[in-house]
Amino acid sequence: MSNSLEIARTVLALEIKGLEALKSSLGDDFAAAVELIHQSKGRLAVSGMGKSGHVARKIAATFSSTGTPALFVHPAEASHGDLGMISRDDVILALSKSGETAELGDLLAYAARWSIPVVSITSSSQSALAKAAKIALNLPDIEEACGETFAPTTSTTMMMALGDALAVALLRARGFSASDFQGFHPGGKLGAALRKARDLMHGEDALPLARLKTPMPEVVEIISNGAFGCAGIIDDKGLLKGIITDGDIRRHFTLDAQSQTAAEVMTKNPHTAKLETLAGDVLALMSRTKITSLFVVENEKPVGIIHVHDCLSVGVV
Repeated sequence: MSNSLEIARTVLALEIKGLEALKSSLGDDFAAAVELIHQSKGRLAVSGMGKSGHVARKIAATFSSTGTPALFVHPAEASHGDLGMISRDDVILALSKSGETAELGDLLAYAARWSIPVVSITSSSQSALAKAAKIALNLPDIEEACGETFAPTTSTTMMMALGDALAVALLRARGFSASDFQGFHPGGKLGAALRKARDLMHGEDALPLARLKTPMPEVVEIISNGAFGCAGIIDDKGLLKGIITDGDIRRHFTLDAQSQTAAEVMTKNPHTAKLETLAGDVLALMSRTKITSLFVVENEKPVGIIHVHDCLSVGVV
């Protein structure tokens, strides 16, 4: 067992070494690749064979989900008709550790024929792939973590990380937002967390509201009928000034409390959300402040209310 742990640590150390070297090696070519893809009117066609192909698939998926339309093109299938997937407005991102992958030959010839720019990721700046590329991104010469077979390990880790770096740089260049990201991820926990408060809230018809001068017995009735465990307290202009919760009522449960008004019992300046607040942030605020309901406001006026169960029921965690 101890030997296995030592092997694992050695593997990770070598891959970390590769990533550190990659970080230090980035320069103008990387910035040029980002600009080329950003200015493209078409899509990014990502291709690679074998292990590089698996990485290419993941890179294409990451680009597509972060605002850069991309597709994976299998180089062998490209030679049998799939070249038609690539248009003259596209950019090709080709991955190969050696840069001599035979299956990429037809793809590169097609790119040259139609003047489709190629960005390469390879370990050899003198390889056929690097020479065919408009922009060559070269991986540092770091040994593979599997010394016995030299199977792609460190090199594919660097390829994956470089693809992530390109995708995030393009995301920032495009001004891609969390709202845009949610549009591509409507399902699962991620999609739920990226929904907006406006998507989860109960509307104005369901709002438990009382005026500043409302007697406390009426406030208690509003809270009981509302089923949110609270009442929002508004002024004559409809602005939210405070909140009264079940806990507030228990804390003020005295004979004198019945003669008090909402303004005398309420907690001022309650926590609120805006219509565009992410659902994940809504739940985080509720958890941090230990509250179960949150008013959604627009121009300081309550327009909705969210209960913690509204978040949990759609999978926000």
